[in-house]
Amino acid sequence: MRRYGKHTDEDDIRSRPNRRGNRPRTHIRPKHEDAAQGLVLTVDRGRLTCLVEDRTVMAMKARELGRKAAVVGDRVALVGDLSGAKDTLARIVRIEERTSVLRRTADDDDPYERVVVANADQLAIVTALADPEPRPRLIDRCLVAAFDGGLTPLLVLTKSDLAPPEKLLELYGDLDIPYVVTSREELETGDAAARVRAELDGKVTAFVGHSGVGKTTLVNALVPEGRRRITGHVNAVTGRGRHTTTSALALPLEGGRGWVVDTPGVRSFGLAHVDPSRVIHAFPDLEGGTEGCPRACSHDEPDCALDAWVAEGHADPARLYSLRRLLAVREHTEGD
Repeated sequence: MRRYGKHTDEDDIRSRPNRRGNRPRTHIRPKHEDAAQGLVLTVDRGRLTCLVEDRTVMAMKARELGRKAAVVGDRVALVGDLSGAKDTLARIVRIEERTSVLRRTADDDDPYERVVVANADQLAIVTALADPEPRPRLIDRCLVAAFDGGLTPLLVLTKSDLAPPEKLLELYGDLDIPYVVTSREELETGDAAARVRAELDGKVTAFVGHSGVGKTTLVNALVPEGRRRITGHVNAVTGRGRHTTTSALALPLEGGRGWVVDTPGVRSFGLAHVDPSRVIHAFPDLEGGTEGCPRACSHDEPDCALDAWVAEGHADPARLYSLRRLLAVREHTEGD
């Protein structure tokens, strides 16, 4: 083995390659002050389609963002090739602060929450009145997710030609939730799309619903140029629909008067991430009564101060019942 003396020449020193030479030598990262602003339209296997000015750009997340992921609706900063030409790729270097988030978990025991849509103004909960039968508990769960994430809920009831809407609407009358009732014939004539569009004007609206309720059909009627494959059907045995949308997609309404975000059909909506203290913000008439509640109050226990608040006439008892019914779905599995 060769040994080195006191007077070694620099050429005699063995140099080992740095296996980590691809890592940055400083923790100071570029600020990307000249980055372009974009909107995430859809995400597919690590590739994000973004709208930059008037063109769509394919991008990937920059390494420096770590585990932070961008989702549909995110406002992002991009660098690199922003031409939108085929086989080009930009980098997302920053995700701007979100104004709202629609989140869900796979089930109530799953600790990992998933952000479905960011920066939406409202959540359109699409439910068929028949074929398949409505699932009030799933609607309740979507309402809780909307209230928790800062979205305003909107009920869209389809297939009114098969069943009347009054019984289902009665369950949500005390929540003062806006709603639109449509029939299959109205979808064909365009009347349904016109009435729903009036509720979407100037807003970013995420559409969510059980498979087979006609959600994507309605989205296609609202945004004809963004048509998606709708070959799914309702299983005659299980009453469940086949998924026709496999990834969330943001589509602009005509005239730039809002956005529609079509999301995959859901069979469950886990709420493991929901904090009751955030849901109460959607009930301003009850929120003031929580000041006397014990710490970490579930708002459905003997020491809850909301009972006295309602008894003193500050709020309608029906509103407290509705709040507790919504919070109760966090503790039970879904069912009709």
